[in-house]
Amino acid sequence: MERRTFLRAAAIGGSSAVLGGTLWRGAAYAAPAQPGAGPYGALGSPDANGIRLPSGFTSRVIARSGQTVIGTSYTWHNAPDGGACYADGTGWIYVSNSEINPSGGASAVRFSSTGTITSAYRILSGTRQNCAGGTTPWNTWLSCEEVSLGYVYETDPWGTRAAVRRDAMGRFKHEAAAADPVREVIYLTEDETNGRFYRFVPATWGDLSAGTLQVMVAGTASSGSFTWATVPDPDGSPTTTRTQVSGSKSFNGGEGCAYADDTVWFTTKGDNRVWQLDLTSNTYELAYDDSLVTSGTAPLTGVDNITSASSGDLFVAEDGGTMEICVITPADVIAPFLRVDGQSASEITGPAFSPDGTRLYFSSQRGTTGSSSGGITYEVRGPFRA
Repeated sequence: MERRTFLRAAAIGGSSAVLGGTLWRGAAYAAPAQPGAGPYGALGSPDANGIRLPSGFTSRVIARSGQTVIGTSYTWHNAPDGGACYADGTGWIYVSNSEINPSGGASAVRFSSTGTITSAYRILSGTRQNCAGGTTPWNTWLSCEEVSLGYVYETDPWGTRAAVRRDAMGRFKHEAAAADPVREVIYLTEDETNGRFYRFVPATWGDLSAGTLQVMVAGTASSGSFTWATVPDPDGSPTTTRTQVSGSKSFNGGEGCAYADDTVWFTTKGDNRVWQLDLTSNTYELAYDDSLVTSGTAPLTGVDNITSASSGDLFVAEDGGTMEICVITPADVIAPFLRVDGQSASEITGPAFSPDGTRLYFSSQRGTTGSSSGGITYEVRGPFRA
């Protein structure tokens, strides 16, 4: 995936947004022919599942909280949140967290090569408010507790090995994790109004049982250079990890995190921003900031979970907002890819692509009921860009 530097500008339908530190207005670049339409075109009418999709795409319900997963006897968890896909022979597995406290944990759904569900099962139990997380290059799922002094649990998507608590990765209100195989580190976000951005440096790559927790150190500006400093006490008690290092940079509500091609992106929900770190130059800047939209409606609100596609597109799920998954493309466009109707009291979570890139999985955490027991997990299939 070629993406050393991310987006430089975006505007849809007369709106403007800041990307890559440069503010552009709607007339400053070649916008899509139809206002509001991105690389996949305009959204259609709601389908039978209440999802508005571009032409050529279809959706199906995979699971509902409190009900058995289609084709299995396994009851799906409440409040589905962060998720990821793993290759499983000619098929694949979709893993999903449960953001409830107590209980939490994570479950998995296994698919055959044709997309038929063959089984579903638990992979993590007895934890608290498992929100987002991340994959590792050695095919485990890092499930993160979004509670004060929360832990990261390393889990097996196949459900054959017991989950392991990874104390060395620090105790704080964990959100997402993203692995960087080049620098051999794991990046971590923190969901606090004065949260920090961390990286964990394992003593041995591929083994998260020991290592060093570091925090990003930078100025208060929205762009500049940064360094890393070791957190003296990753246990976070009695002094929280986010307050132990002088000069560590504060972020307002860290959420989703993704890595590709020497770049890491993460979202902050408190100020509705997407941040971009260039890991080769050790510089950071804003990839998106809706506060700098000067006209029209911001194309993306309630930034939350994110995932990247093989095309280089970044898919950003909204927590509330207009219940959309928006795409941010290398061609400098931000636009809705899908919208879920009739679920304004919910949020979109867990976007993840199947290994072949033809199917996108995600959940509406509270569905039509607005409660954690109303969660719905979906699959969208169609001509995704290669």
